[in-house]
Order: sequence, then structure tokens, then C-alpha cells
Amino acid sequence: MQTKMLAEAGGLRTFAIILETGDEAMASLQAFAEREQLTAAHFSAIGAFRVAVISYFDWEQKSYDKIPVSEQVEVASLAGDVALDPQGKPAIHVHVVLGRRDGTALAGHLTRGEVRPTLEIILTETPAHLHKRIDAESGLALIRIADRV
Repeated sequence: MQTKMLAEAGGLRTFAIILETGDEAMASLQAFAEREQLTAAHFSAIGAFRVAVISYFDWEQKSYDKIPVSEQVEVASLAGDVALDPQGKPAIHVHVVLGRRDGTALAGHLTRGEVRPTLEIILTETPAHLHKRIDAESGLALIRIADRV
């Protein structure tokens, strides 16, 4: 993983995070968030994965169904955020659209993605903290704006 701060002004920091072949996307993002002590950020990325696992949240079961992707795919779109989990640690939340060779796409919550050859991430940190709280209806840790908690 290569990183570079691109800008810093008014409490905002913008980084380029470049992952290389063999890097695991979620673990790399988590390590970066912890190292930089991120409390609120958003990011987007493009690139490719050798293999991946995406997930779909089954509302009735209140659990994620895993969807293994065991082929080279293009990361056509990747968007996510960082907020503090209920224990105060950075939590990464990522959605992704993966393009297959035949032009079809798969989409869902990114659980795991092994990069090949690159994943180019642009992340912007904001000075405000975002906090996740357990949502009673879904059982998920969801961002809640502080004055509405």
C-alpha cells in the first residue's frame, strides 16, 4: 500500500491510497483508518480485483448473504465511508460494483477484495466525528448524527 496526502486545509485532509497486486482492500483501508486515526471520511476508488467477496443484506433474516466472486473483475465503482463504531474505533463501510469480462456487473457490500493489479482510492477526511449506533430494527451499526442520537 502506498499513500500520499494530497491536500490539507481547514481541517480537511485528502489522501491518495494506492493498493497493489495481492493487497486486500478492506484490511488495507482498516489499517489506514487506524493509522491516521480517522473519525469521519468518505472515499471512492477504481481498479480491479483478482477475487472478491461481496454481500447482500437479507432484511428478513437480518444477516448478510455472501457472494463469492472467483474471477478477475473491474472495480467499476467503489464508494464508502469511515465512522466510529459503537466502541469508538474506525469502521469501514464499502459498496462496490464489479464488472465482469462479458460486461455484466455484480454489486453489493464489499467484504473482501484481493487487488490485481491496482486499486486507486481517493479519501477525504472531515474534521467532524461520525458515530455509529446499533439500529434496533435492523441490528446494524448505522451512522447517527450526534444531535439526533
